[in-house]
Amino acid sequence: MDTNYLENNYLTLVGRITGEKEFSHEIYGERFYLFKLVIPRLSGNEDIIPITISERLIKEDTLQAGKKILVKGQFRSYNSYENEKNRLILTVFAKDIIEVEENDNENNEENEIVRKDTITNEVVLIGYICKKPIYRQTPFGREISDILLAVNRAYNKSDYIPCIAWGRNARFCQNLEVGSQVKIVGRVQSRTYEKKYEDGTSQTRVAYEVSVGSLEIIEEKNEEKEEENQEAV
Repeated sequence: MDTNYLENNYLTLVGRITGEKEFSHEIYGERFYLFKLVIPRLSGNEDIIPITISERLIKEDTLQAGKKILVKGQFRSYNSYENEKNRLILTVFAKDIIEVEENDNENNEENEIVRKDTITNEVVLIGYICKKPIYRQTPFGREISDILLAVNRAYNKSDYIPCIAWGRNARFCQNLEVGSQVKIVGRVQSRTYEKKYEDGTSQTRVAYEVSVGSLEIIEEKNEEKEEENQEAV
C-alpha cells in the first residue's frame, strides 16, 4: 500500500468507470468533478463508489465510461444542508489515478504496480471513536456493530466515516469508549436502503461505509511512548 499520503487516511481502489463525469464544485478557480467507480466483490456483488477528482488530474479521455483505473486517495466526508437538515455526504477524494491497460502483453511500469498489488479495494483509517458503537444481531444471529470514526485532516478539519464491523470484531467494538483511538483496515462499500418519512412515503438511498476487516486499538501504544519520554527526561 502506498503511504505517501496522510498516514491516517489512505486507500487504493481498482474498478471500472460507470457513466460520465459531472461537475461538482469549484474552489479558488480549481474545478472538481464527480464520477462513479464499479468495484467487484469476491461474492459476485459490486460496490459503486463516488470519486471526486480535480480537473488538474484529468487527462484527455481518462474518464471514459468502461475504462479500468486505479485510484489512490482518501475517504472523506462533508455536510450537505438540504430540507432544513444536515446530511453526511461521503466520497473518495482522488489524489492520483492510473489507467489500467487490459492487454496482458503490455509491460509498462504502471501495469506492473497493479499486477503486483492484487488488492482492488482497501482503505486504512486511524481515528477516534466519536459515538458509542451500536451493537446488534440480525434475525439470523449475525453480529454487527456500527461505528462512527473521526479522522483528522489538515487545516483542523476532520472526516466522519461510518464503519461496520462483523462477528468477533463487532462484539469487541461494543465495549469501545468514545475517544478511543483505533486503526481500521477494511474496504469501502455501498449499500442501498429505504428511507421512510413521517407522511408514509419512502425513498431509496445509497449509503457508503467502511466494512471493517481488522481493528486495532493504538491509544495504549501512544501512552507507553509518552511514559518512556517522561522517564528519559
